[in-house]
Amino acid sequence: MFLVADDLNNFLGCYGDPRAKTPNIDRLASQALLFERAYCQVAVCNPSRNSVLSGCRPDTTGIFDNQHFLRPQMPEVVTLPEHFKNHGYTTLSVGKVFHHSEREPGDDPQSWSEPAWYHGEPCRHWFTKESLDYVKRLKALPKEQQPKQLRAAPFEAANEPDEAYPDGQTAAKAVETLQRLKADAKPFFLAVGFVKPHLPFTCPQKYWDLYPAESIRLPENAKRPEQAPAPAFHTNYELRSYGTVPENGKINAAMAHNLIRGYRACVSFMDAQLGRVLAELERLGLRGNTAIVLWGDHGYHLGEQSVWTKMTNFEHGTRVPLLVSLPGMKTAGQRTKALVELVDLYPTLASVCSLPLPPHLEGSSFAPLLEEPDQPWKKAVFSQYLRTGKPPYMGRSIRTPEWRYTEWHDLKGKPAGIELYDETESKNLADDPDHADRVKQLAEQLRAGWQAAKP
Repeated sequence: MFLVADDLNNFLGCYGDPRAKTPNIDRLASQALLFERAYCQVAVCNPSRNSVLSGCRPDTTGIFDNQHFLRPQMPEVVTLPEHFKNHGYTTLSVGKVFHHSEREPGDDPQSWSEPAWYHGEPCRHWFTKESLDYVKRLKALPKEQQPKQLRAAPFEAANEPDEAYPDGQTAAKAVETLQRLKADAKPFFLAVGFVKPHLPFTCPQKYWDLYPAESIRLPENAKRPEQAPAPAFHTNYELRSYGTVPENGKINAAMAHNLIRGYRACVSFMDAQLGRVLAELERLGLRGNTAIVLWGDHGYHLGEQSVWTKMTNFEHGTRVPLLVSLPGMKTAGQRTKALVELVDLYPTLASVCSLPLPPHLEGSSFAPLLEEPDQPWKKAVFSQYLRTGKPPYMGRSIRTPEWRYTEWHDLKGKPAGIELYDETESKNLADDPDHADRVKQLAEQLRAGWQAAKP
């Protein structure tokens, strides 16, 4: 069971968030090894997913945005599900697994034993009829009177059933698929992708009710880190594409409260759908011989460092939840501080299922950690982000147990800033003379690359 949630950060009960209402993820964590320091390769959906599913890092896939796709870039690559299919598994995709796009119909057909299923019409995508009618009225205005944002607000609570939303339909389809797989009695690789808590933060009212308005807290570190270079940030443009959000300037406190509340509500909504799928796996008697992995495709900012959404090299952008549960594992309910990367998932899952490792993989199997979580592991993990603009800048980041170091260059190699942060990420220490030796050492480590950091 290969479970992925879009835009899911570590604001979960099992990761120590006392306000999170995530009973199903927390229950899975009690049966899994929890990775406290797991990181994506790029903090945006399509590049991150293609890195995971290909087993290659972004410099190899050549994918840094949501407009380029895996098969045109790497036509011969054997993807993670394709590798399992080639070794006798029935591989099925339900929901958002690859980054779904009209330009890539079928979510890479050669990866799956049958066409991938993706929620679609008749499904009310995201909004209630009232919100959609509001958008229709805006679009009916004369062109000169139309606002730039032809979308509804970025959050909405509605008295609707779970299955009025895409993730509710995904859960229902996954349950149906598990029943069919049980009847087939063959090895399977079932990928289930939930789109929440991705914007817009829309879900049934009952999940909003889990988070009373007075319980919502704004982030304490809401300011940009001191002396951080400009390419480290963006304009919150994804959020600003929604109606009622200011086109520029600060996000006011009232809107910030609603955004945080809506995000948390959507996490709990997704958690409930995940629970339906895991309950069916249990009911069918499949849990005892099924490996389960749950991961988020990247982190997420909710106002931290003045940033909303993802697309950064900061901790909130790159750190992800990762749970791995194996039948009969002795480390169930434990956690590890070992540094791991999402690109490690391909070799790890192949290893635990006794499949050979393809030679193209650029991650390291962390299967040994599943047996001995406290052993020495990677010295560092690596993330990067291509900040588009004129000129565009590439930011390359290395995360060690104590430090985050990032270098920004234009695409001709001209430096555009460096960053050094301790755990607080409140001040860029790169120009501090007391840290000159550390900057030099981390710069060398960044250039030595992922192969030099392997366990």
